[in-house]
Amino acid sequence: MLVSHNLVDNFDLRGGVIYEKRPCLDANGKPCEGIYNAWIILNNPSQFNSYTTDMVKDVILLMRQASNDRSVISVVFTAVGDKAFCTGGNTKEYAEYYSGNPQEYKQYMRLFNDMVSSILMNDKPVICRVNGMRIAGGQEIGMACDFSIASDLARFGQAGPKHGSAPDGGSTDFLPLYVGIENAMYSCTICEPWSAHEAMRYGLITKVVPALKVNGEYVPNPLVYTDRWVNDRGEIIYGKMKTGNDLNNGKEILKSGTVDLSLLDQTVEDFCTRLMLLMPNCLSKTLNSVRKHKLEHWDKNKESNRDWLALNMMTEAKAGFRAFNEGPKGNKECDFVKLHQLLADGHEWNDELIKSISPQYK
Repeated sequence: MLVSHNLVDNFDLRGGVIYEKRPCLDANGKPCEGIYNAWIILNNPSQFNSYTTDMVKDVILLMRQASNDRSVISVVFTAVGDKAFCTGGNTKEYAEYYSGNPQEYKQYMRLFNDMVSSILMNDKPVICRVNGMRIAGGQEIGMACDFSIASDLARFGQAGPKHGSAPDGGSTDFLPLYVGIENAMYSCTICEPWSAHEAMRYGLITKVVPALKVNGEYVPNPLVYTDRWVNDRGEIIYGKMKTGNDLNNGKEILKSGTVDLSLLDQTVEDFCTRLMLLMPNCLSKTLNSVRKHKLEHWDKNKESNRDWLALNMMTEAKAGFRAFNEGPKGNKECDFVKLHQLLADGHEWNDELIKSISPQYK
């Protein structure tokens, strides 16, 4: 009898994550008996698949289970729907429970760190199937994966400095390795998302797949420039969001079509087949050798980042997450100008300051 190496056997999922084993397909698209790809699916579409504390726990256990399952060849990490892969931590939970409670958030960040590590240390290749937005912590768990195959309607980016945090859950470690220091600096600070085409051009993802059908045919994302060209300032426009009439026309095309992720699924399955047609131990050794470049930075920084992120829940995160959760529609950010002015006058970080800069109190 084979020995189980799982930490927990036969556990019940807490809700918010789906686990499926789907048969591997051979080169002709036929199911292979007895071997599977494990699909770990975030299931919180009403909150853009943001992960709650319970969801983080389930992902850790499921990554470990898939890693140990002798019948699993590859892991596909994805989410329900076509709007978002993941937008990071659940801001409602952050605002209502963790903000102002650094000791609790530090415990939570231990779980988050373990989730990222469970991806990086999986014995199977992990593919991020990017079915929509991959933002903030969603970007970080996506970059921990070995490959990313994306719908061309997806967007990629950070949100931390806009909402009271720093992208220290992996982006400051991983993003420079993918896109270079200056692109990483821009993304991590300005928080302006990239289209899937930009992400592909920068080297962040493996493949981009059309997802919008108009009159039964796949068309490129109509909201971005998908032909490579240079504007009159010498800037490459390929992948950039359209503006003005071009954007309005693109929105009309988007409304006229339907999102169909079947080509994304086919591309993911084909990629899993290519990974299956390799020597398993040689593949695992190669994955771990390349992962070392991520782990070098992740293991060096994750604990000190965890400490800082916890303490930050008493100041900027307390203000930012509550503003995002409680602010009126269209006004979810703090008054940054007033914040700078108050700090320039030496005002201490306290509830009075937070109230004076927060949109929900206006």
